[in-house]
Amino acid sequence: MATPYTPAARFRRTQAERVDQLLSWKRSDQAFFAAGACHVLAWVAVERYASAGFGIMGLRQLGEPYVSHVIISNGRWSFDHDGWTPLPELLRATAEYEPDPGWELLPITSTLRHFCAAHKSRMPEQYAHDPLPRARWYLQQRPRPPEVV
Repeated sequence: MATPYTPAARFRRTQAERVDQLLSWKRSDQAFFAAGACHVLAWVAVERYASAGFGIMGLRQLGEPYVSHVIISNGRWSFDHDGWTPLPELLRATAEYEPDPGWELLPITSTLRHFCAAHKSRMPEQYAHDPLPRARWYLQQRPRPPEVV
């Protein structure tokens, strides 16, 4: 049986990690890409899997102006800090962890720069170190399962 999905909110940064980019950088890869750099990982992953029908999606709590987590998905499968997960499992686990006020999944079609400006997220050059090589390495550690078409 597969390991259950771990919601990104379990890895939320502390206030100190939000302020200190070096402290945030020193977290585990999973924590770093779950909270604080999920959008960077998503843009790296979609570069690799766009031809397989994956696009960037944002999870947003109902009533909130900004997405709080970014993934890639083809409508059946998703990829983020926790690796490859069936999309319904990711959505179920996220809603169970934080049920109120509910969640919505939004397609994101903008550039990374536009997304960061619109959602108050950091561009890669605003991190303590360049997160792009770290994201590429992290993605390579989680090869696409054969059933992901």
